[in-house]
Amino acid sequence: MSQVVHPTARIGKGVELGYFVVIEEGVVLGDNVTVGHHAILHAGTVIGEGTWIADHAVIGRWPRPAKASTVQVDPDLPALQIGEGSTIGANAVLYRGSRLGREVLVGDQAFVRERCQIGDRVVIGRGVAVENQVEIGSDTKIQTDAYITAYSRLEERVFIAPGVMTTNDNFMGRTEARFQHIRGPIVKRGARVGGGAVLLPGITIASESFIAAGAVVIRDTEPATVYAGVPAKPLRPVPKEEMLPQ
Repeated sequence: MSQVVHPTARIGKGVELGYFVVIEEGVVLGDNVTVGHHAILHAGTVIGEGTWIADHAVIGRWPRPAKASTVQVDPDLPALQIGEGSTIGANAVLYRGSRLGREVLVGDQAFVRERCQIGDRVVIGRGVAVENQVEIGSDTKIQTDAYITAYSRLEERVFIAPGVMTTNDNFMGRTEARFQHIRGPIVKRGARVGGGAVLLPGITIASESFIAAGAVVIRDTEPATVYAGVPAKPLRPVPKEEMLPQ
């Protein structure tokens, strides 16, 4: 037998399944979905029409934190949902409890953890890590090997360059007080963050801010302003021709 498909799974018209695919109970595949070789679709996962899933992807798995982890797994975590026309790369891992919009691209070896809300036409590049309880607005692009820490929020049309690092814990795991302060950065609509930049916990990158490559941002930025350096400091206004239409 080259595939394992649970009898309760609902398979739409024109679906193509690769060799050694596993589809667990209650999975729903819309019409014209393609699932690559050795992919695993965990129980209850809903895949929108026309979505393409590459080889060895793991879709809708339950989180399983370390015994010493502070993360608590909700036993009622809802099933993963992926909107129509999306593309999920090879060896990507998507956790249960998240929701992806339409025409989302998740690159090879990227992962998205539980309770994330991802808008339409979002690009999550190769090797990107999106931790739990992250919000990503529509038309945002996150490039190769960026790290989006838990409790971050990226608004619409944000650009995150390769290797960007976001953080959420100023105490770095020490003291009980840290639990009251853990929060990732907020990146407002149209902001751009250059390669290798570091965003500290809880800061806000204002709308249309431009963060230069390698900058370390330790405090909130002003709208439509270029920042560079360690620590990042304002340099000049963002040119008007680079601004998004209102």
